[in-house]
Amino acid sequence: MADWATISSLATAGGTLMLALATFTSIRSSNRTARASERALLISNRPLLVSSHIYDPEEKIRFRDDRWVKVAGAHAYAAATEDSIYFVISLRNAGNGPAVLDRWNVTVSEEGSAHREAPDTTNYRRLTRDLYIGAADTGLWQGAIRDTGDPDFAALTQAIADHDTISIDIQYSDQDGGQHIVSRFALTYRDKDDRLTSTVRHWHLDSTDPR
Repeated sequence: MADWATISSLATAGGTLMLALATFTSIRSSNRTARASERALLISNRPLLVSSHIYDPEEKIRFRDDRWVKVAGAHAYAAATEDSIYFVISLRNAGNGPAVLDRWNVTVSEEGSAHREAPDTTNYRRLTRDLYIGAADTGLWQGAIRDTGDPDFAALTQAIADHDTISIDIQYSDQDGGQHIVSRFALTYRDKDDRLTSTVRHWHLDSTDPR
């Protein structure tokens, strides 16, 4: 004679297991959908700075000591005086969201340009004010070193005088302060204080390297 109590218990257990599996599958699917939606939202707001095009409009900028600089598309500016060093780069935002420029670093050579590891941004220099470049728009970055006792002052002054290539890292984020990216640019001597700029590499600090 069939043990209907046992059969009923097994049927209930089987149904519960199927329900649990269905719930697990649904949650996993929902999580994947949520992650995909979150990624799509981030990409829609992600900036990406590159060198501007040669035909992009000229940019004009003023430093706080009333020094005015004009930089053409795809160009940069590097100059040194007895007490200050000035840098300007013409940029284009190739991303979908506005870029908020925050920190920077400069090196005399391109030795680090071949390194794939993300740079250590701990000692990057803070901009005295935020610079913004809108999505699909052009703009510029500017930086200055005004302390003659700065450990890089003498080397950078000599590099500019010798027309050496200079590498500049710019750290920036989206408008919400997320998606931190470092982009490296090489400044190659052209004439006097005028330099050509090229994009070397990008590092996504908050996510997996796309490469």
